[in-house]
Amino acid sequence: MAFTGIKAMHRGKNRPFIAKLDVTIRQNIGRNYSKSSSSGMDFAPDETTPRGSLILIDQIAHSITSFSKEFTTIRKEAGRLEEWLYVLTHDTKRKGSHWEVLGGLGEEHQLLPSMPGAKKAAFGVVVLDGKLLVMAGYMADVGASCVSADVYQYDSRLNRWSMLAKMNVACYDFACAEVNNMVYAVGGYGADGESLTSAEVYDPEKNEWTLIGSLRRPRWGCFACGFEGKLYIMGGRSSFTIGNSRFVDVYNPENHTWCEMKNGCVMVTAHAVLGKRLFCMEWKNQRKLAIFNPIDNSWNMIAVPLTGSSRTVFRFGVLNGKLLLFCLKEEPGYHTLLYDPNAAPGLEWKTSAIKPYGLCLCSVTIKA
Repeated sequence: MAFTGIKAMHRGKNRPFIAKLDVTIRQNIGRNYSKSSSSGMDFAPDETTPRGSLILIDQIAHSITSFSKEFTTIRKEAGRLEEWLYVLTHDTKRKGSHWEVLGGLGEEHQLLPSMPGAKKAAFGVVVLDGKLLVMAGYMADVGASCVSADVYQYDSRLNRWSMLAKMNVACYDFACAEVNNMVYAVGGYGADGESLTSAEVYDPEKNEWTLIGSLRRPRWGCFACGFEGKLYIMGGRSSFTIGNSRFVDVYNPENHTWCEMKNGCVMVTAHAVLGKRLFCMEWKNQRKLAIFNPIDNSWNMIAVPLTGSSRTVFRFGVLNGKLLLFCLKEEPGYHTLLYDPNAAPGLEWKTSAIKPYGLCLCSVTIKA
């Protein structure tokens, strides 16, 4: 297991350092698993760390990761995984954005360490194997003239960011989603500002991006989700349509083909997958939830209770089988709206005290 070799490493000149590392790891691992891995290792080497001990850090970190994967697998098989909502928030004082982790009501918020590299905008966010991936985008301080293909991964088990393989196409304002443990990135704008038809897939086993069949038309400002092993691209705009596109592009990884439907939604300001359905909110109607059922490709509309201004814009979050609606603007007395699809008729809507410290820009749900 993770700690079998640590005691043997205590002998020799590195004994004080390794003893400190041993205690730190044990304390952090205990705290991490009691909080479902919402925080990670606090220990980091500095200039006083013996050079030979740096190798030991990598060895022990690798052991922790292996142990964590086994532990997570056991918890999953036992049905003991817990959900955590990772929310990218904007400071109310407009001093920047940061990721924070929300659990249930009364849970203490956890802040993630800052992501490496320059501050980016219009990037993609995906969850893969319990880890947070932030992909591509453009440099916020420079503008859309500086587009990135970088991909960063946050691992809560180690509480650190790492860099994965770069994408083949630098892009921003594109669609992305996980399907069958693979990550897809589709469309968007390219480095020269051109609208893209390109699509690519990331294989975590190989740490490699591969280009796949392109879209039939350029598409940007769209979003993606996965149902029944297929990739759905909705919303956004296309250069071959006037205004916003209602076309839905569907990719089947088994036969590597795209097909098309014509009953999508347009100008989507928020979306989330809950269970086996897609929940959307369109810009023109912030008082209705549009719910897509991929089984028969049908849509259903549900009224949203009036709270605050009728011009309120929402962002979605999903936690423990419920849909959370976060207000995008500060409003006095506002509470998060909660929709429970499994509640009795007439009791689906409630208010919740769960909300981020700042304004929600986007969110993903991670089970650990």
